[in-house]
Amino acid sequence: MTEYIVTRWYRAPELLLNCSEYTTSIDIWSIGCIFMEVIKREPLFPGKDYVQQLRFITELLGSPEESDLGFLGSENARKYVERLPHFPKQPFSEKFPNASPIAIDLAERMLVFDPDKRITVDEALNHPYLVSLHEVNEEHTCPSPFYFDFEQSSLSEDDIKELIWSVSEFQSRGKDLAGSLHVFRFCFVIFEYKQSDLGR
Repeated sequence: MTEYIVTRWYRAPELLLNCSEYTTSIDIWSIGCIFMEVIKREPLFPGKDYVQQLRFITELLGSPEESDLGFLGSENARKYVERLPHFPKQPFSEKFPNASPIAIDLAERMLVFDPDKRITVDEALNHPYLVSLHEVNEEHTCPSPFYFDFEQSSLSEDDIKELIWSVSEFQSRGKDLAGSLHVFRFCFVIFEYKQSDLGR
């Protein structure tokens, strides 16, 4: 998957620890960070690098137990976490006394070190803090998953030229000028990127 995901302050532990496989639980973590930022009125984990970021996380959540590290496929990552300084969990209710108990409960369920133990989107929407803010019958769910396989494809310079040629032909036939110009710009950016990459 993509090497760089999410701005550091909102990055889930599995991303900080370079897990190659991750799920939508990284989004739950990010939302939890933003949620607490709104409550706290400042970033929750403003790390300057990934080492400090992990430290801030473990200082608040407490050091993960061995049972919380099952998502780590890398033995090196597991050993790294085990070598981190040990911190006890700080109760959110004491750390953020001005927040409502149900807001704290939701945040604590979102900000869980182990992604498999983090609250899901459906569970979060049905949490007492949010349940009155949505109407299930008026919410639509996408019938099929999104696929991002195209991100894995590597285009050659000739492939990019062919894309640009196809777009220019399409444009010359007068179909959807604005849309084709947008695609043309996109292809041009890719071409420029590939050119700079090839020139290294």
